Amino acid sequence: MTEKPSAAPKAEASKTEVSTWHPSRVAFQHRDFRWFQLARLLNVVGAEMLALAVGWQLYELTHRAIDLGYAGLAQFLPAFFLILAAGHVADRFDRRAILLVCFTLYIVGTGLLLYLTLTGNRATMPIFAVLLMFGAVRSFSGPSAQALLPQVVPPEHFPNAVTWAASTFQAGTILGPALGGVIYAATKGAAWVYGVALIFYSVGWLCLFVMHVRTGRMEKKDISIETLLAGFKFVWQQKIVLGCISLDLFAVLLGGATALLPIFAKEILAVGPWGLGILRSAPAVGAVLMAYALSHHPLRKSAGVTMLWCVAGFGAATVVFGISKSFALSLAALFIVGATDMVSMIVRGTLVQLYTPPEMRGRVSAVNLLFIGASNEFGQFESGVTAQWWGAVTSVVVGGIGSIAVVLMWAWRFPEIRKVETLGEK
Repeated sequence: MTEKPSAAPKAEASKTEVSTWHPSRVAFQHRDFRWFQLARLLNVVGAEMLALAVGWQLYELTHRAIDLGYAGLAQFLPAFFLILAAGHVADRFDRRAILLVCFTLYIVGTGLLLYLTLTGNRATMPIFAVLLMFGAVRSFSGPSAQALLPQVVPPEHFPNAVTWAASTFQAGTILGPALGGVIYAATKGAAWVYGVALIFYSVGWLCLFVMHVRTGRMEKKDISIETLLAGFKFVWQQKIVLGCISLDLFAVLLGGATALLPIFAKEILAVGPWGLGILRSAPAVGAVLMAYALSHHPLRKSAGVTMLWCVAGFGAATVVFGISKSFALSLAALFIVGATDMVSMIVRGTLVQLYTPPEMRGRVSAVNLLFIGASNEFGQFESGVTAQWWGAVTSVVVGGIGSIAVVLMWAWRFPEIRKVETLGEK
């Protein structure tokens, strides 16, 4: 057990008195938190619009499930190779400045996708090249964004900030696919989707620019093998952190069905791009409603056990989605997938940050995001490969059963998780 982390720099509160803010929204009294969450919302909406458009565009070009898997692999590989550098950069340089550079590159990448579409490109390799670029940029933006959050609110408001940050993310995953699906269906192409996403990224850049926070250099030591590997060493020694992030890794790696939604929308449920947008939004609807409930009724006991039960529910709902032939039942299953995953996200996000000293948060966040990337983007590749072998339905059902098996194993292997009661400071 490490020593209790020192308090993060106190965030600038608004001129409104703290007492006028409802406890469920107390994090929003801080100016930089509001701007940061708006920037993140626009970023997520843009990213989800791109994911929908790229997925549908690729499947229309090739009609191969494996190409959907390659799209995930292209975004995961940069994170795998850049994790050490990305975490060190987040601790060595100003985190807000890093995010400004990353948003600039998101704008460039989106512009390239728009150009490829307008020029009638039908080759997949240029699209995969842009996705590689997005993966590399996300390798640096992710750790910086996660490590910046504790520095825009004081420690006593951090659990509330994590809940709202997760809600912001999920709100973006509702709006992004729904908006992207409607635009794609209405315009019968991806160009307008990319154009609107480009606007969102640009406005998000402006939101970051007006923030006041300056994190400066957190890690005082010069770069070395020791400082580069410090994040891995810390995670390995902190069993509760290791257990939380590895649980998410294997449960979502096996149980993720998002990558195969274009196949379900086109061939199994026959609902087209508008239906794909609704399917992609359904988990986020469940997640946002769950986050809203948790912001008003926080977990006050048995937080660790609750997380384990919810991850098991995530796997069970994935199985239901896999066998469903009904659009309504599929939406309900994805709704439960999102709601249960939100509980896990809030518990995991709070524990990882509370157990990590401020000067280590960039590198630990990089490790955490590598695990998340492995579960999401590499999981997308795994889903594409298994769907190519077994078919989409079998791939999803087997993956959901695997997620439940992971929960049983982790409940035995990491008793520290079962012992977590509340999400206050340790």
